[in-house]
Amino acid sequence: MTEPDVTLTDYGLAAECALLAYLVGRLDRPRAALRQRFVLFFGSAGLAALLGGTVHGFFLDPTTASARLLWPATLLAVGLSALAAWAIGARMQFTGAVARRLEAVAAVEWLAYALAVVLGGAQAFAFVILNYLPAAVFLFVAFVLAYRRTGAQPLLVGTLGLVGTFVAAAVQYGRLALHPVYMNHNALYHVIQAGALLLLYQGARAARERC
Repeated sequence: MTEPDVTLTDYGLAAECALLAYLVGRLDRPRAALRQRFVLFFGSAGLAALLGGTVHGFFLDPTTASARLLWPATLLAVGLSALAAWAIGARMQFTGAVARRLEAVAAVEWLAYALAVVLGGAQAFAFVILNYLPAAVFLFVAFVLAYRRTGAQPLLVGTLGLVGTFVAAAVQYGRLALHPVYMNHNALYHVIQAGALLLLYQGARAARERC
């Protein structure tokens, strides 16, 4: 295992996301469309973590066939999380045709992103963050507005979870590490992201009841 700290934290994040996707999927209250988009969000984040951990642990050499397959797949999964974030924000703030149009635009953007990754070779993680950031900001605004409308504390918790994802991205992009071997910047990113997603899950439960 070439980077055990990154691989193990990635796998832990994947397990957490799988559990959160399962728990969201089991919710039986209204707003099935919103529930499905949260399932996509957590599920795709978990898939990205699973694939990324496998690359960092076993296929770090980018010249191998496995790395050339797994790394773009990782980036496409992160792109699906961005697509889900756009869709969640749209469903939280709008109804009917407006929400569907926003989702359609987000789907076209994801397709362009996928083509850039697969055909254009845009596979640096900084590119992934730049693609994900607008969607995360949009979802953050949606949670803030929903909290202002309803005053539901779990929505505020979800908002804080999104702040946590921004902090995690800053740590990863700035290469901030606690230890160069046992907790590098990627591993620390995963740990912060795990806590942030747990808070966001609380917001997801409230969004289905209040939005």
